[in-house]
Amino acid sequence: MPTLIPQPTRIQSAGNKPKLIDEYIGRVNTQTSAASVAHMRSPGGWIEPGQRPEFDEFTIVLKGMLRVEHKDGFLDVTAGQAVIAHSGEWVRYSTPQQGGAEYIAVCLPAFSMETVHRDE
Repeated sequence: MPTLIPQPTRIQSAGNKPKLIDEYIGRVNTQTSAASVAHMRSPGGWIEPGQRPEFDEFTIVLKGMLRVEHKDGFLDVTAGQAVIAHSGEWVRYSTPQQGGAEYIAVCLPAFSMETVHRDE
């Protein structure tokens, strides 16, 4: 039988400004380790520490622009576009434009603080 997820759990964010993370599927809201699905809303000027996660992250930008820095430069991902950050690669996410961004992030396996490996 399918499982209804009646509401997400609000997760604490990393970075220089508050960002809204609503986890629908994942280790916190559904005790799911295979994947996580979260709705993110980050303000303009937000930046988080770089990371080298042990999971693939698939991100679809719904509004605004999400910047994804990588070892060779950066990608600006705008509304209607998506990006894949591959496991083991260094990335850093930010929303440098006024108005920030809204996006959906899917992690395989699920996001965890133990496997994200953020920069100090």
